[in-house]
Amino acid sequence: MKTTTTAALALLALALPAMGKEGPEGKGKAKGKGKGKCHPHPPLKPLVSSEALQADVTLAGLRADAEKLQSIADANGGNRVFGSAGHNSTVDWIYNTLKATGHYNVYKQPFTEQYSEGSASFSVNGKKVASQIMTYTPSGDVTEGKIVPVNALGCVEEDYPAEVAGSIALIKRGECNFALKATHAKTAGAVGAVIYNNIEGIVQGTLGAVSPDYAPVVGISLADGEATLAQLAAGDVKADLNVFSLIEDRVNYNVIAETIEGDHDNVLVVGAHSDSVKAGPGINDDGSGSIGILNVALALPKYKIKNAVRFGWWGAEEFGKLGSYYYVRQINQTESELAKMRAYLNFDMIASPNYIYSAYDGDGSTFGLVGPAGSDVIEKDFQDFYKANGYETIPKAFDGRSDYAAFIENGVPAGGIFTGAEELKTEEEAGLFGGVAGVALDANYHQVGDTINNLAWDAFLLNTKSIANSVAKYALSFDSLPSVNLDKRRHSGDMTRLMKKARDAQPHKHEEGHGPCGGEERALA
Repeated sequence: MKTTTTAALALLALALPAMGKEGPEGKGKAKGKGKGKCHPHPPLKPLVSSEALQADVTLAGLRADAEKLQSIADANGGNRVFGSAGHNSTVDWIYNTLKATGHYNVYKQPFTEQYSEGSASFSVNGKKVASQIMTYTPSGDVTEGKIVPVNALGCVEEDYPAEVAGSIALIKRGECNFALKATHAKTAGAVGAVIYNNIEGIVQGTLGAVSPDYAPVVGISLADGEATLAQLAAGDVKADLNVFSLIEDRVNYNVIAETIEGDHDNVLVVGAHSDSVKAGPGINDDGSGSIGILNVALALPKYKIKNAVRFGWWGAEEFGKLGSYYYVRQINQTESELAKMRAYLNFDMIASPNYIYSAYDGDGSTFGLVGPAGSDVIEKDFQDFYKANGYETIPKAFDGRSDYAAFIENGVPAGGIFTGAEELKTEEEAGLFGGVAGVALDANYHQVGDTINNLAWDAFLLNTKSIANSVAKYALSFDSLPSVNLDKRRHSGDMTRLMKKARDAQPHKHEEGHGPCGGEERALA
């Protein structure tokens, strides 16, 4: 009898919160006849699935957001470069959009980095030659200077003849980074350096960081470089080179949004960079990636998830992946926080007009650059998705040329999709993906023409559905990925950094094409 009484009392205690507030007579009647006192549970959300989340990705949603980014650029000088009003407006739009959902913990992460911009003019025998300033170049002014071509590709000091001293060094792009060429030029006594391309178009690049060791440097096209060489072969050439460079500290922001729901000790991180170059609005580079992950982030709260998903929009990628490196450095101060990141997915340029579908070579089978354990699984996930949709993918070197670099350098498995930049489409690629062989995958890469009219909408839609597919998979389970072993992660990160250091220091090496934007990619000559 004692047990029965206890059970009845327990049931009564559980029922009391649902009985309504007692009236003064204690008869259990709530005031106001119970109106407003009923709190039914919201309908249960379905568990996320790839099919459902993909269905929520629409062309209309992508177009609307592309129009928004274009309007932001149009209202702010035609670009969204870091530290500018255009980029700050982009940050605010992303932040406010996600905050309004009520389903994310959202914050802006400020950081300060050096910004560089400027202008350049270059003329040969009085005729103006189109040129592009290198990021972080020093200023310089040369009038009626002598041009001296360097030997080979200018990657070692011995390539610079004595005549370079007091002259403008003419250097061909290739095999080593622009900073090394600019440094060797100054060491040889050059008063300026002009780097001409090894493919169509004007060289655009960064020296990576400010240094007193650089000669003032600009880039020109392959055609203009070869024309200058022809003039030199015919006789003396006089050139004017003027470089104006502004370098200043600017505050920039990452936007981080993590689902309120899900296991926060097991997190999928999905990222894209939110800035453009100064030359244009950057609607493909990387407005496409930013929009793609935003559309998936807005659809995800409709579903129940098991693992938390963290979306990151990185600032200052165009100046050397500065935002993503800053973010990971802060996370890395606490090893337990780094361990919570089970995988990172990167989406940089996913709507190139003459596109390819390429997945990062996580297993290293093509390029020999192996990602942290689990990167091979992520690569296969992407391959399987595209194959199921009737497309092949081709591998992209996992060489750290976009925002995934900071993650793989800390042992976090990673992967992603890339549709191409300034590199020319091959006949084989045209056979696989359509488009035009011999034409750049994105002819408007880092140009004023990277507008809403520069997007391949079919690729944009399929690639965003690919994002949805991967997010749905890992929001439910990380069973296909290795469990976190911090010792192995540290070892993997150390090896990745060593390979990166060796690659950057190696003066003569094969250049495996081009990669998506990111300071190091453009620093490769």
